[in-house]
Amino acid sequence: MPGERRNLRSTKDTSSSTNGEEPRSNSQSSSSNKDQPVPTTRATSSKGKTLPTKKASGKEGAEDKPHTNGTEPVENGINGTEDVDMVDDGSEKVKVGTNKEGEDEMTLVVPPPKSSKLSGEPNKDEEGDVAMENTNKSDNISSELDPRAKAVADVKANFALLERAVAQFDARFTLRVLRSISSIRKHLAPDLLAQVITETYTSTSSVAKTLLAALGKEDASFEGPDALSEMDIDTQTKDKPQTTSKSTTLPKDVLPEVDTYLSILVQIHLYDTKATEFGAKFSSNLVERLRSLNRRTLDALSSRVYYYYSLFFEQLAPLPPSPMASAVSIRPHLLAALRTSVLRKDQDTRATVTTLLLRNYLSTSHITQADLLISHSEFPAAASNNQIARYLYYLGRIRAIQLSYTEAHEHLVGATRKSPATPSAGGFYQAASKLLVVVELLMGDIPDRAIFRQPSLEHAMEPYLSLVQAVRVGKIEGFLNVVQTHNALFRRDGTYTLILRLRQNVIKTGIRMMSLSYAKISLRDICLKLDLESEQSAEYIVAKAIRDGVIEASIDHEHGFMKSKELGDVYATREPGEAFHDRIRACLGLHDESVKAMRYPMNQHRLELKNAQEARERERELAKDIVEGEMDDDDASGDFEGM
Repeated sequence: MPGERRNLRSTKDTSSSTNGEEPRSNSQSSSSNKDQPVPTTRATSSKGKTLPTKKASGKEGAEDKPHTNGTEPVENGINGTEDVDMVDDGSEKVKVGTNKEGEDEMTLVVPPPKSSKLSGEPNKDEEGDVAMENTNKSDNISSELDPRAKAVADVKANFALLERAVAQFDARFTLRVLRSISSIRKHLAPDLLAQVITETYTSTSSVAKTLLAALGKEDASFEGPDALSEMDIDTQTKDKPQTTSKSTTLPKDVLPEVDTYLSILVQIHLYDTKATEFGAKFSSNLVERLRSLNRRTLDALSSRVYYYYSLFFEQLAPLPPSPMASAVSIRPHLLAALRTSVLRKDQDTRATVTTLLLRNYLSTSHITQADLLISHSEFPAAASNNQIARYLYYLGRIRAIQLSYTEAHEHLVGATRKSPATPSAGGFYQAASKLLVVVELLMGDIPDRAIFRQPSLEHAMEPYLSLVQAVRVGKIEGFLNVVQTHNALFRRDGTYTLILRLRQNVIKTGIRMMSLSYAKISLRDICLKLDLESEQSAEYIVAKAIRDGVIEASIDHEHGFMKSKELGDVYATREPGEAFHDRIRACLGLHDESVKAMRYPMNQHRLELKNAQEARERERELAKDIVEGEMDDDDASGDFEGM
């Protein structure tokens, strides 16, 4: 073995140059060096220490043992992964340290014997199998996680958020709880809710009995924090006879916020299971209980209670638009809730109840009452974005029915912009877009085709695309065919009465197209193209279009024709400036709403004023002590805190 080392060192000395570089002519050695990993000499180069040389003769006994891949410590506290490298065939690379003359170290590749290779493979396989089994077990545990247990844990985690909302008087924690309902809603079941209720309340709680009765689980066994048993009381009285029973027997009370949150989950379960009558009765009792509570931390939760309260009654027979609908019976209760929310400055309930009243009035076509509600009440500016979108949609529908198309268009554009982008809000965005298209047609404009190319609107807006094409062409016959074909759909969307008003717009559009195509056209030809009854009716329609500013033309009554005027430059008029002004106003309004929506820590300014006042008081006390001679300037300089 020593002779073998001398041969290797001699070959290296002859192959290396004075600069320690290999000559380019030795192609075999360079190719072999490329295949082998370069040995790391960080310990020897950085610290200037030489590692002890490892002789193969002294390691023959160690070669029979399987290598543990750096799990055992080696000499000088250096990890085995730095000194010993593993190759694919199971051989070891033993690094030989530098000698005193500063020669470079060599790496000897010593193949392991067959015994060690055979003994090492089973261990490696066993370790690999164990590792694979562990990973499979962890994957199975994560994949087999019970969704019911996760839902129960999420519901109980929301209790802590509600407690923080009450303790810190911060509504953001309550909003987090309400946002988590969508994920919990998929796993709601009577057994799950009954488990949460029995683990939260005591057996003597009236709220728990009401909730279990709504779920049909009156016989559920309670596992919650009941009062201490007699045995616990006896042991405590023996150990501490001075303690009173009040400090040892009463459990912690459940917050009203937790009661309302669980009631909302019960409402959602009844609504999803189509238990309409029982849900309406349960919601009525819940609303009566909420009226007796005056807590600002309940505002967001009570607004959600009123929302499902209204939905239950809207589905009771007789259904709207019948004047005897069950939804009409809850209007006094909603008006009372609106009055109470205004007095208590409850912004969430006020916004929700306002939108519910407008929805209720529109369902039975009581447009006058809805208009009176809007004129005599003020919608809160601090309402949530979803409630603002609903309010703008109902307001746009009311204005469209009242022939105020410009205001309706403005409100509906705001509703579509504020509509949530989540898939669950796709129905609202479709309803607002449908009404917006009809209002634009009533205004005499043609909607942009990009509206109908949106993925969320492409299928739902197909009948309205046909309607727009019929209005754009200006053919009465095609327009009537589209209305007759999609009659049921337009009635279900609530846009049928508005679409019937488009007949005059179709005629105006046809007249506008003819005024652009012909410099002079007879009234008889207009009557034939527009399928009108007589030339006299065509003359009246053309005169009204000229008066409304739809076309720029004149009528020659003697010869019976319409003469179009030459169109001037559009940019010389005020129309581009007005459009630019509308866009600027929309951008400024969006900026103002974004600034208002920014959240700041509550009462932070009061804390700053308190700290400033305390600093001033300390300054006055120190100045008074200096004046009286009790303290010197040098003594006060260390502890003095100026403003």
